[in-house]
Amino acid sequence: MQINVKGKHLEITEAIHAYVVKKCERLVRYFDKVQSIDCVIEKESNGFHVEFIVDVEHHDDFIVNFRDADLYAAIDLAIDREARQLVEHKARIRDHKHNH
Repeated sequence: MQINVKGKHLEITEAIHAYVVKKCERLVRYFDKVQSIDCVIEKESNGFHVEFIVDVEHHDDFIVNFRDADLYAAIDLAIDREARQLVEHKARIRDHKHNH
């Protein structure tokens, strides 16, 4: 699985990159067909805007946006939202296969 971290109007430090990678690696536990994750972190006047684009096999990309004054809180909350999307997607696939 490939994880890309990009910054707009801010430099991605080693600590931020490691934190995002650590959080993204958890997503595979929820749905194992994740192919790549793109994270775009943007510095705004009132805080940070975090966007995760998760490429999943046989489905359109899952996109989550989150804004928060604290960068790490924005990352955590966006990952939680992304995890929920993946869990719901997995449940839909599982229910679809078993409801014959």
